[in-house]
Amino acid sequence: MAHPRILIVDDQRDILRLIHATLDTLGHQLEIHEAPSGEEALLEISRHKIDMLISDYKLPGMTGVELMAKVRAKNPDVKTILITAMTDKRTREDIRAAGAMAIFDKPIPLADFLDVVERSLNLKRTILPPEDEKMEARHDTLSGLLGKLRKETKAQAVYLLSDRGRVLERAGELYDSSMEVSLVSAIMAIFSAAQRVSRFIHQDNLMHYHVFTGGDHDLVLIPVSSLYGLLVAGENIGAPDTVLKVVAAMLAHREEMEKALRSMGAPTAQPDGTVVEPYAPVLATVNVPTQDIENMLVQAGKKKIEAKDADAFWDDAVEKHGNPPLKPDIISYEQAKQLGLAPSADDKPAPKK
Repeated sequence: MAHPRILIVDDQRDILRLIHATLDTLGHQLEIHEAPSGEEALLEISRHKIDMLISDYKLPGMTGVELMAKVRAKNPDVKTILITAMTDKRTREDIRAAGAMAIFDKPIPLADFLDVVERSLNLKRTILPPEDEKMEARHDTLSGLLGKLRKETKAQAVYLLSDRGRVLERAGELYDSSMEVSLVSAIMAIFSAAQRVSRFIHQDNLMHYHVFTGGDHDLVLIPVSSLYGLLVAGENIGAPDTVLKVVAAMLAHREEMEKALRSMGAPTAQPDGTVVEPYAPVLATVNVPTQDIENMLVQAGKKKIEAKDADAFWDDAVEKHGNPPLKPDIISYEQAKQLGLAPSADDKPAPKK
C-alpha cells in the first residue's frame, strides 16, 4: 500500500523545514516533498500524484489559491491546506470557496494543523483521538441521538465531549474545523470550571449552559453529566429568540444520552465527586537549531550562578551576624550585639556617684 504523498509549497526555506519536521513528529509513514514556488510545485505534481497540498497563500509568480485551482484541475481528490498571514474574513472566505479544507494563520497552531492532516488523510488519530476505541462499535445509538439533535436545532455540528477533552461522538462538521483541537480544549476548560461552581453551590442536578455568539459559529454548551459535555455549533443558534429552544432540545436528549453511555459501559459520574482537569492536546515538537540550544544553556548557566550568589550572600550574613533566632520575636543579648542593636561600651551610662 502506497504511503500518503504530501507536497509542501513555500518560498521560505525555514517554513518548509518547520512544516516537514512537524509532520515527521506524527510517526505515520508519509512521503513528503517540498517546492519553493508554484511553478516547481506543478512540475512535482506532473511527476507524482499527491494526496495533500500544503501551500502558503503568497507565493512568487502565483498565489496559493491559483496553485490550488491548477492542482485540483489535474487531481480533484487532492486535500488542500493553505497557510496565510492575512486574517481578514473576506480573504478566508475566498480561500475556502476555492476548495481549501483548512486555513491556518501564521504562526501555525501545530496541534490543530496535525489534527487536520490526520483527519484529511484518514490516518489514525493521535492528536485528538477517540475516547475509547473499544466503544466505537457501539456508537450507533449515540450517533443517532446527536444526528436527531442536530436536525432539531438546525445546527452545523453537535459534539459529545468527555471531561478529558476527547470527542466521544459527533454529528456534522464545524464550519472551520481547522481549530478543533484548540476549541475543544478551551470549551472543556470552561466545562471543568463550571463543574467546580456547581459543587461550590451544592447543585443537586447539573443545570448550567454557556453561549457564544457572533463568531464563525454560535456555540452552546451544556453538561450531560459530570463527565461529559454536549456542544452544539451553528449559525444564529445563540440568538436571543433561538437559544432557549436550542437549550431545551439539548436538555430533552440529555437523559437518553446518559442511558446510551451507561449501556456502552461508560462511567457517567465521578465516583468521588472530583472534577478532572480538562485534556490538554499534545503539541508537536520540532527540532530546535543548535545555536538556540546553546543560548538556552548559557541562560541556564547564568541562572545557576545567580542562585549560587544568593546562597553565598545568606551564608555570609550568617557568618557575620550569627545564626537566626529560633524564636522569631526573641533574640539573645549576644545576637543583638552582633546585629548592632545593643549599646556599645561607649554608649553605657556613667556610674552614679
